[in-house]
Amino acid sequence: MSWSEREHPLVLELKEAYRKGRISRREFLRKSALLGASLVAMNSFLAGCARQAQEAPPENGEPAPAPGGVVRGGTLRASSVVSRVDHPARLSWVAPSNMLRNVFEYLSYTDEANITHPYLLERWEASEDLKTWGLYLKKGIRWNNGQEFTADDVVFTLKQWLDPEVGSSTLGLMSYLSPGNIEKVNDYEVKLHLANAQIGVPEHLFHYPNFVLHRSFEGDVLKAPVGTGPFTIQEWLEGERVVLKRRDGYWQTGADGQALPYLDEVIFIDLGDEVAPHVTAFQAGRIDHIDFGDLVDIDGYRALKDFPGAVIQQVTTASTRVLRMRVDRQPYDDNRVRLALKLCQDREKILSLTYFGEGVVANDAHVAPSHPEYYDLPPLPFDTARAKALLAEAGYPDGIDLKLTVASGYPEQVAYAEVLQQDAAAAGFRIQIEPVPTSVYWDQWTEVDLGITWWGHRPLGTMCLRLAYTAEADGTPVPWNETRWVDQEFQTLLDEAEMTLDVDERRRIIHKLQEIQRDRGSIGIAYWSDAFAIFRKGVENLQAHPSQYCQYHDVWLQKA
Repeated sequence: MSWSEREHPLVLELKEAYRKGRISRREFLRKSALLGASLVAMNSFLAGCARQAQEAPPENGEPAPAPGGVVRGGTLRASSVVSRVDHPARLSWVAPSNMLRNVFEYLSYTDEANITHPYLLERWEASEDLKTWGLYLKKGIRWNNGQEFTADDVVFTLKQWLDPEVGSSTLGLMSYLSPGNIEKVNDYEVKLHLANAQIGVPEHLFHYPNFVLHRSFEGDVLKAPVGTGPFTIQEWLEGERVVLKRRDGYWQTGADGQALPYLDEVIFIDLGDEVAPHVTAFQAGRIDHIDFGDLVDIDGYRALKDFPGAVIQQVTTASTRVLRMRVDRQPYDDNRVRLALKLCQDREKILSLTYFGEGVVANDAHVAPSHPEYYDLPPLPFDTARAKALLAEAGYPDGIDLKLTVASGYPEQVAYAEVLQQDAAAAGFRIQIEPVPTSVYWDQWTEVDLGITWWGHRPLGTMCLRLAYTAEADGTPVPWNETRWVDQEFQTLLDEAEMTLDVDERRRIIHKLQEIQRDRGSIGIAYWSDAFAIFRKGVENLQAHPSQYCQYHDVWLQKA
């Protein structure tokens, strides 16, 4: 009997857990989908349950049908930051991915409710040991060059992600997969044979650099922008603008039964990495939407929350600012110094003065309350007396001089540094703040000794842990391990968490991981920030996403 002809036994466990109220509707949908259950089957089960949904995403996992019909045509103007791109798999910025995601697409899609669905895939199937994954492609999808989307494209793309010469962050995220273990079964089926069990494959397929590429791709996406998405690239001028045009023959249809997209054109206008020009342009009516992918959305929210004609959506996220320390350099190779600095964080004060309270306090571990496996671990107390004692124990009885590098284009990071500078002085930390242009910070973000780095939302708590705090098999830190911190116990527990489907059991493992990061890790995290979407009234069906992803496939402009 094939896997698809019977229910995975763990789906039965999920059903029982849902009936008993141990997991929410959202968690049931997400985990059942991970195991390959269809949305039809899941919703049929839910419809038969007497218990009402506690968290109710739309029944089909998509935005609700358009009330009163849709309007076709028009140009949507978005402000953003337009940077140079070449190989999408190397992206480390969200803004260019927001432009490209309207031209290129993903195998899966994690929606605004943090639930992951098949996208270019029809479905996926996991073996009972979660070590073999079958990826089944939707049929009839065509690239904008007219060719059919097939398994050859998927195999080519996966091997690009895993090629060390490409330098993708996915190489660390999907370290469980090697190029030789990607099998093309037929034109519409690919099997992944993993080195170890992994629950997060569907979420990893939606890691923002993981666009599916045409098999003819040669390394520069702007020279050959062949995608499956609803728009094509007409113009890409670094530092100026990006113009996307509607394409014919797109595979998805809208609420009116016709092919998407509704819009004729989307223009991204570069207004720099400071928020003020974007706000001014919005107030003047020159733009319809602010792309906050690489901007400080709290500043935009505060400036426009009472502006007539502005629509504002707010969502909880796992986005944060990470106080990160290079453990391969003094003095941060001594955990007593790292722990002392963490103890100097007055978290409520930092959240209040840097993000105006729009978030929740964190505990120095890179797992957020919005993650399904989060454990509510108490943060370290604000304790400068203990910090001072730790510094003395580490050999700094007279205090220590530190240089803290921050991106000047992120005011909340500068404010974070200033609050820490003032409060840590009582413990003997003499912190010199070095603000650098945002572009300069990102050029050196993995190299500075002590810095504050913005990290975006990921749908699973295990994802950032894998991306930023692990090493390759030979002990080399993965590309985004900016602190060079590698802890064998931590990595072993993370491997275990990634092969544990039961969310309660995984939470027990994550509890240990959070304690390790809090007590001997390389980072401080004071708070998790909410995210905001801001657009003009008349922009319809635009959904705020916790990762600040902007997708205009089924957005339309209401006529005045």
